[in-house]
Amino acid sequence: MTDIVESLNTFSQKFNADLEKCFPFVDGAENRVIEAMKYSVMNGGKRLRPYLLCECAGLFGVPYEMAFKAAASLEMLHSYSLIHDDLPAMDNDDLRRGKPTCHKQFDEATAILAGDGLLTYAFEYLANALEIRPEMRLTLLQLLASAAGSFGGMVSGQTLDIYAVPTGSKEADEAIIARLEEMKTGRLLRYACEAGAVLGQAPLPLRQILISYSRKIGQAFQIADDILDREGDQKLVGKTLHKDDSQNKFTFVAYYGIEPARQKAAELVQQAVAEIAVFGSKAENLQKLAQYIIDRKY
Repeated sequence: MTDIVESLNTFSQKFNADLEKCFPFVDGAENRVIEAMKYSVMNGGKRLRPYLLCECAGLFGVPYEMAFKAAASLEMLHSYSLIHDDLPAMDNDDLRRGKPTCHKQFDEATAILAGDGLLTYAFEYLANALEIRPEMRLTLLQLLASAAGSFGGMVSGQTLDIYAVPTGSKEADEAIIARLEEMKTGRLLRYACEAGAVLGQAPLPLRQILISYSRKIGQAFQIADDILDREGDQKLVGKTLHKDDSQNKFTFVAYYGIEPARQKAAELVQQAVAEIAVFGSKAENLQKLAQYIIDRKY
């Protein structure tokens, strides 16, 4: 796993240096919201989604410089979702990546505005990405909006996470867990892979392979998160643990148990690795990333 960790770290250092430049100082009291946006988006993180986007684009010869703005806008949108997820009305969390959450570092009103700011800035930044051809930009904007939105996107997933309750039916509850993961966690991972394919003008069969890969690692990622909530080291994970059980959340672990969930994640990783074998050695990092997703400690 050392190779993929080094690859992620090298990518993160370059990506973070470029991302920080996206948040210039603004003169006036309104700079407070820019500070909160920057605090949240630069507050560590694995940069898994941007890395995934750039690696998928790289399969088709797309350089980092062309993929960066799509990857940056994705991370802005992801950071918005974390700010709002941590709010008292949502998961009510005080820690994110080992540091105070946005509403704790600033205040709740500023955190709400910072989330709104990152969400809207993500689309503005992508729309102005002149390195990307106009028709590609339009496709990416449509895909990103769909991934974030209310009709099968993150907003729907967050709603389900808050309000879904056990039905008493095994089939119905399994469907809720799968649907929740697909919308709340899986959609941005799918976007990362699909956006890479769009940037690379990939033929539809190869684009579908990357979508399928993303769905499998998305489920594995969520299972790993569920297990970390039960068994992880809070100092490493960087957020409050054991909240899923205390809030009676729908999770793979709560429903199947830790060992069956762990086995399911391992099977999903094997399937994901097999999916992208068609790309040969160019997909080596993506194959290693799939395994890293379930081996990680945070």
